[in-house]
Amino acid sequence: MNVAMWGKALRIIPRISQAEWKRLDVISKWLIATRAAVLIMTFISAAIAGLLAILDGKFDFAPWLLMTIGLVLAHATNNLLNDFTDYVRGVDKDNYYRAQYGPQPLEHGLMTKRQLLTYAGFTGLLALACGLILVAVRGPVALLLLGLGAFFVLFYTWPLKYIGLGEIAVLIVWGPLMIGGGYFVVTGTWNWNAVLAGLPYALGVTTVIFGKHIDKHDDDQAKGIHTLPVIIGERPARYLGIALMLLMYALVIYLIVIGYFVWIMLIVFLAFTVLRRVVTLYLKPRPVGPPEWYPQEAWPLWFVSFAFLHNRRYGLLFLAGLIGEIVLKLV
Repeated sequence: MNVAMWGKALRIIPRISQAEWKRLDVISKWLIATRAAVLIMTFISAAIAGLLAILDGKFDFAPWLLMTIGLVLAHATNNLLNDFTDYVRGVDKDNYYRAQYGPQPLEHGLMTKRQLLTYAGFTGLLALACGLILVAVRGPVALLLLGLGAFFVLFYTWPLKYIGLGEIAVLIVWGPLMIGGGYFVVTGTWNWNAVLAGLPYALGVTTVIFGKHIDKHDDDQAKGIHTLPVIIGERPARYLGIALMLLMYALVIYLIVIGYFVWIMLIVFLAFTVLRRVVTLYLKPRPVGPPEWYPQEAWPLWFVSFAFLHNRRYGLLFLAGLIGEIVLKLV
């Protein structure tokens, strides 16, 4: 076992050679192949759903834990299937964007198609098992949520991403499905306020995928992948990305005004220190190469890196605000 590599793979998407890959244990390989560093976004959504349930006095730990494990495994399955789909469609050839910022298991010869599908199948079956148990507990609504989740896992990369629906899919999945649906499976009740309360963070996750699609605008355009930035143009996409980030804060203010949140949720504005820098960078085109101060190993990630940094800061502050709300309710 290589615990150090586990920690590294949970923090970043490490670049790795074939020789290094062969020496890794199966857990390290799974974490790298699934791009485990980004799974924190799913965990935060699940945590938000749980904290909203606690806030309403309806928290049930067992379904929350099962839901969280299932969602993280479903996200991991999606990442594996993304790489498989793009590989078989020839997208990742010729040093395409995805093959530059971290190991693409198939394109870089780390895994065979059969091995990758085995990883995806095993991970997906575990996610499905979690979902089916929750369906048995919560009934038809949970079955509908499971079906919708499976649809997005299987069809996000193709065709949704190819026809400008990838970003919308991410917003739906990380908001209404993960947080709204997560609240339902934890509490047994559907709450539209919980759905609305999850939108600020869901927008943050959407800005991450949006930043990634802006970064690879030219590559996607050349490959015939019509992401939203390709459809509306690189410059409008940068401005829309800024607008989405600002909307994350505006929604929190709205939720406070209507009385669903209290003043302590203003803690998310501490992320403004990161947002200011992100906005400054988004107002300019992506540089042709990494500046001297930028980590060389992170290139060609640019807009997505800063969107991820902002979203992580915002998400953790959002969780802190919810915990603060719970504490205030108890005292």
